[in-house]
Amino acid sequence: MRELSAGPGRILVFVYGVFAVAATGRSLVQLGSDADRAPFAYTLSLVAAVIYLVATTCLLLGGRRAWAVAVGSCVVELLGVLSIGTLSYVDTALFPDKTVWSHFGQGYGFLPLVLPFLGLAWLHATRPGAPR
Repeated sequence: MRELSAGPGRILVFVYGVFAVAATGRSLVQLGSDADRAPFAYTLSLVAAVIYLVATTCLLLGGRRAWAVAVGSCVVELLGVLSIGTLSYVDTALFPDKTVWSHFGQGYGFLPLVLPFLGLAWLHATRPGAPR
């Protein structure tokens, strides 16, 4: 099994780490200062932050179990950004401010939409039993 945080994985770990910090900070500020404005949206941003944190940690740790948890995190992330992205267009009242996954990550340059695909591609390349 290839090391998850080696080669291109280092860039992925860095980007996931940046998103973990950014999403955590933004969601905590939004929840702490303006929670009544959009509690659903801000809470979902905090959930996204936790998912980014789990993915970052698993990519750093490596190993079979961490690989499996990272795959699960990326799948949940992908489902989250697709469903929340869609919901943010369907019910705009739930998302008065930009959040990590609203509008498919538009406020973050659509990187939240691309990141789970990159993560899953890297995890596929580093899956247990994959050729080096």
